[in-house]
Amino acid sequence: MQADTIITGATVITMDAQRRVIRDGAVAFCGGTIVAVGKARDLAGIAAREVVDGTGFLLTPGFINAHVHLTETLIRGFVPDDLPFDETLGRWVIPLYQAHSPAEQAIAARLAVAAMLRSGTTAFIEAGTVIAFDEVMAAIEGTGIRGRVGRWTEDRAWHAGDDAVSLTRNACAALEQDLAHYPQDGRLVAAWPNLIGHNTATDALWRRATDLAKQTGTGVSAHMSPVAGDSEWYLAQTGKRAVEHLGDLGVLGPHLNLVHMVHLDPNEMDLVARSSTNVTHCPGAALRGGYGVTRYGLFPEMLQAGVTIALGTDGADSHDIMRDMTLMAALFRDAREDRALFPAHAVLEMATLNGAKVLGLSDSIGALATGMKADLVAHDIRRPEWVPLNNPVEQLVASADGRSVHSVWVDGVRVVEAHRCTLIDEDALYREGQAAANAMLARSGLPLVSKWPII
Repeated sequence: MQADTIITGATVITMDAQRRVIRDGAVAFCGGTIVAVGKARDLAGIAAREVVDGTGFLLTPGFINAHVHLTETLIRGFVPDDLPFDETLGRWVIPLYQAHSPAEQAIAARLAVAAMLRSGTTAFIEAGTVIAFDEVMAAIEGTGIRGRVGRWTEDRAWHAGDDAVSLTRNACAALEQDLAHYPQDGRLVAAWPNLIGHNTATDALWRRATDLAKQTGTGVSAHMSPVAGDSEWYLAQTGKRAVEHLGDLGVLGPHLNLVHMVHLDPNEMDLVARSSTNVTHCPGAALRGGYGVTRYGLFPEMLQAGVTIALGTDGADSHDIMRDMTLMAALFRDAREDRALFPAHAVLEMATLNGAKVLGLSDSIGALATGMKADLVAHDIRRPEWVPLNNPVEQLVASADGRSVHSVWVDGVRVVEAHRCTLIDEDALYREGQAAANAMLARSGLPLVSKWPII
């Protein structure tokens, strides 16, 4: 057997059908595809152009971030964290989005990609909030990451005089254009007909986005019910809660990824389960946002009902999915006083196999197995949080974070080596990022709010 690369002597968490964890293991891949996984001694006969000594490393599948805002990085730490949800969005987040130039959105997206790769994320779903769509797609195309990206899409006529017909027609046309220009044709980064969600899309736009996803084999990702306001709005306007209304529209299903989903009632949860609609939970964002997730969230019940739950990092505060894995393994244990909820192995499935299912890529990513894509992460376990190594799965979720990520491969290409991106000039990017943030925030006219003096 021939291979381009073999990594040998590592501990391997495969996430394969048997969920094998292999000590002194090896993974071989050729042309972006894994050709063998097993004990190092059993793969010793494979001829490879490159042999990587995996001693002192833990190999996992690449993590999948099922909800990330690519272009929020320039406002990291700038938005006050003690304001109500509606005020945060209306006065700060949305105006700051709109203040970005296309070049600044491109820089912000590259910063997000660098942060994800450096912490082991190899695939992502963007939140549907890219304004400068073509510029962002060009900026991230050569970074080596795998992703599905959506533009800022809404069509609700909020103001008197708005041309409702034109808003819907233009929104649908933009989605159709994106899918034509950036199809899922084997390229790493492609377009999805994502929606902002909440109450911003008309019934016509929901139906059209759903039709486009089904026609193109893509998916739809949309925000829904992080706080009570979404369902309150739908109840007032339609007499149904948010997910119930989507069910009446016929847009629920395995193509759909609904994000946050904290304020559901049991009937909505049942609709999600019966329709095989996917849910992405962002634990860090929910806790920081004060959504009431530990009080209201039905995530243990959703898991028991068979709902596919993936994980996301959401906004600018962190792009390290491993931090959200740690939170996911803890928050409902405390809320329900039940230590059996969300064990480490279930959380790791959310960040790998479940994310792959949401992406529609279960047959190619999410596990280290023969025939799967060579998307994998090498964690340096010669660090204090890893020593001694007893139970790799438990320690990955409970003890580690993205700082131990040493190397990352996507589609067989090494995109991180020795804790640095290989296809991104990080030093130049960080200089550009700071300069772009300074310029954009100055133009916004919004103040830097700090409880303590910054002098």
